Amino acid sequence: MVEVVVGREVTVTFDGKRCVHSRNCVLGFPNVFVPNVQGEWIYPDADSVENLLLIGRNCPSGAIRVARNDGSVSSEAAPVVNTVRVRENGPLALEAPILLRGEAQGSVRATLCRCGASANKPYCDGSHVAAGFQATGEPAAKESAPLEARDGVLEVSPLPNGPLKIAGNLEVVSGTGRTLNRVTQTFLCRCGQSKNKPYCDGSHKAAGFVAE
Repeated sequence: MVEVVVGREVTVTFDGKRCVHSRNCVLGFPNVFVPNVQGEWIYPDADSVENLLLIGRNCPSGAIRVARNDGSVSSEAAPVVNTVRVRENGPLALEAPILLRGEAQGSVRATLCRCGASANKPYCDGSHVAAGFQATGEPAAKESAPLEARDGVLEVSPLPNGPLKIAGNLEVVSGTGRTLNRVTQTFLCRCGQSKNKPYCDGSHKAAGFVAE
């Protein structure tokens, strides 16, 4: 369910389908986001425009988007460098202008499942916790040359019963911010079984992984 709340100066859009419950919003700005209540729970006039835009930029999943009502500023400005961060025992956090299955997503952030257990693939829904998924956020770096361009549109294609095909300029980054690889195309594991995480090694076939 997508909620759109219009304030005096900004509009907040919340896409519950994409939320991974990182709780950055409710812990950092409890005056704006009031959880566990009936009815309205988002109050875009309760803090400054700058803080509201910051909330949007810091939402790892892209579930929260914030834009000035005059159209001048949005939390969805394209990053200077496209990145995918490998979260410890968790998902892949993507920041880039994203085309998913050829469709623009309206957000420059997405948190993608890599444990294979999400009921909301290709997005993470937090199932890695209950599944006991274990995978380092600090895999070994690969030798790679600097990219000619570091931004631009990134095409994300979940292959049927297989990995995530990523096409476009992308830097693979560890959970602590260390550059692991620089690519213009890669295949990232989303079944949770690869021995070469975060990359696919074909293990989805033996595991009988099923996903659109």
